[in-house]
Amino acid sequence: MSIGTLEQPIRVVGDIGGTHIRFAISRGVHDIHRVWVKRTADYPDLETPLREFLSQEGMPHIQAAVIGIANPVSSDHITMTNAKWSFSMEATRKALGLDRLVLLNDFSVLALSLPHLPTEELQLIGTGKAVKGAAIGLLGPGTGLGVSGLIPAGEDKWIALAGEGGHTSFSPCDETETWLWQQARDVYGHVSTERFLSGAGLQFIHRCLTRQAGLKEESLSPPEISQRALERSCPHSKRTLDIFCAILGTAAANVALTLGARGGIFLGGGIIPKLGDYFAQSPFHARFHDKGRFGDYLAAIPVYVIRSPYPGLVGAAAHVFH
Repeated sequence: MSIGTLEQPIRVVGDIGGTHIRFAISRGVHDIHRVWVKRTADYPDLETPLREFLSQEGMPHIQAAVIGIANPVSSDHITMTNAKWSFSMEATRKALGLDRLVLLNDFSVLALSLPHLPTEELQLIGTGKAVKGAAIGLLGPGTGLGVSGLIPAGEDKWIALAGEGGHTSFSPCDETETWLWQQARDVYGHVSTERFLSGAGLQFIHRCLTRQAGLKEESLSPPEISQRALERSCPHSKRTLDIFCAILGTAAANVALTLGARGGIFLGGGIIPKLGDYFAQSPFHARFHDKGRFGDYLAAIPVYVIRSPYPGLVGAAAHVFH
């Protein structure tokens, strides 16, 4: 540890998704300690888990926190889309006695981590090569579908995009996806890409395929569907995961073309990193190239699966220290 790192003030860095809360303390992008992980559903708001984290024995005195959260951050009041949280940032800051509390969209924070992740924590899918200084795309299905990107802003400087690309309208690419779109349309009205590219989306696809086959519906969790697919013990689970990965290929290609992301497409979230060797052989990559005249353009873009344990915490630290 360098003297410069020691001189940095300690911050809380955090990453809050629809499923998990992750907090840690940090003095730098590569100096993250005391990682603390809990379930989001076990808490009613931000203040309660953050107070619990800060109250641990031996915790240093901390006056500032930077946290990524799976939600738009457009005003003081946060009402989470994929969790039953509703709170005021300023009221939370005051209640905890912090000088500064910064909340950012979780995928903007994840995007900020990308230049700092070691190569051994990234799995290359395909043979593309990154163009230095080009835009980078990011998306990841988990409890919801996060989408972001990095836009170059000078030497080793980046602007992270804060958007809600997971809620753009879903566009089917074959007869099966058109049928699934209609099933979702009948249930939800507007059909966003997130309706399929999420844990709930895996469940929805599986229910539709099971019902189509005239079989009794099972109440399977997303991990159970994925596990059955990987074990090839359930043909409907395998087909579900194949469809899911094909849809993700289309969504990733759309992000790549929209951003001109020749610096690479990165895949995060809670689902894809757990699929192991299957994902590289899945329909994802063929669908990623399936853009007609721009197939060669996309084939040249590298796709990486993020396999870092806590990339959101790295991104929160990067917002503070880099």
